[in-house]
Amino acid sequence: MSMDSLIRQSAASSSVISLGGGLPAPELFPRKRLTDAFMTAMRDPTCAALQYDWPEGQGCLREWVAQRLRQRGARVDRSDVIITAGAQQGIALAAHYLLPAGARVRVAAETYPAALDLFRRRKAELRIDDEAADCVYFMDGIGNPHGLVPDARQRAHVVAEGLPLIVDEAYAELSFDGSRLRPLIADAPDRVWHIGTLSKTLCPGLRIGWLVPPRFMLERTVELKQTMDLQSSSLSQVVVESYLASEDFDARLARAREFYKRRAKALCAAMRRRLPDWHFAEPSGGFAVFAEVDHPAVHPTDDEEWLRTAIEHGVAFDPGSLFRVRPNPRALAMRLCYSSTKVPDLLEAVHRLERAWSAFRSRRAGSVHTSTMEHAATASPALS
Repeated sequence: MSMDSLIRQSAASSSVISLGGGLPAPELFPRKRLTDAFMTAMRDPTCAALQYDWPEGQGCLREWVAQRLRQRGARVDRSDVIITAGAQQGIALAAHYLLPAGARVRVAAETYPAALDLFRRRKAELRIDDEAADCVYFMDGIGNPHGLVPDARQRAHVVAEGLPLIVDEAYAELSFDGSRLRPLIADAPDRVWHIGTLSKTLCPGLRIGWLVPPRFMLERTVELKQTMDLQSSSLSQVVVESYLASEDFDARLARAREFYKRRAKALCAAMRRRLPDWHFAEPSGGFAVFAEVDHPAVHPTDDEEWLRTAIEHGVAFDPGSLFRVRPNPRALAMRLCYSSTKVPDLLEAVHRLERAWSAFRSRRAGSVHTSTMEHAATASPALS
């Protein structure tokens, strides 16, 4: 069974506690307010929510995005913003122009898997650390999968380097202390392709994201967006506009940050208690913890076998290899998402991981022992 099949199997099983997927908490979905916003949209005599619209998106929503960026120091107005079908489409639009086949894109050693998949499909060369590149993909504000704020020197370096930047701020509004960094587009507007989304802070099903490309590329990017899908959903945009007009979004963010912070602390405490071999940095925000364990000579199938063992014990996670640009022969890793799991289930999930880890180590020890004995038997002359 493939890794994808294992993940789908675990997601479909009610007996498995899933710490995978990076899903926002359903408890935070504003169902009543979104229902009211939908009804408001349906009562509009112009039927704007049900009609075609321009490829760049609804003006009021674009102004909302621009205003929030201006509050953080960027010189952006509504005409600079393109509404996209989530952050992923924004990354794809930027990659179309910055990453022809063979182009070199520098990324973090562990980063957003869907971006890595996109870059690989475009036949781009993935680079890490200080390796030479033609452009940089950079998760700003809060990274994924580690949930950490980027180092100030690292941020300064990517701006000073002078390369085109695909800046993904998917989690930037969810730092636990409420801090919001000055956006990189404020300091390099001619090189930054700024990407944001409401998928993490409101709900992903509406598929509302945005892209702010360099102004000299704006017209070409709008044309490309139009060839892709004509436009992002009018219905979703009008509903979100109506919702935002009556919602204190910053108050919503404050509640969400505290909500996720509590779950993160519960997961980290349980991990330290039950899985002391695994090491991780306590997240500064976002949805997940990225945990690693020293595991010399990691076999290519160990990630899959570790996930399979965990599922047998009633718990699932995102294997670390999905986030890695290159295999790490010295460490096994997993991303554990606390965002959509209640605290009692988080504690039970870690308990199950503890049992699964013990079983996995026993299996691997037995496998290594068997392999060593077989090798010795093959290499040694027969005794008479």
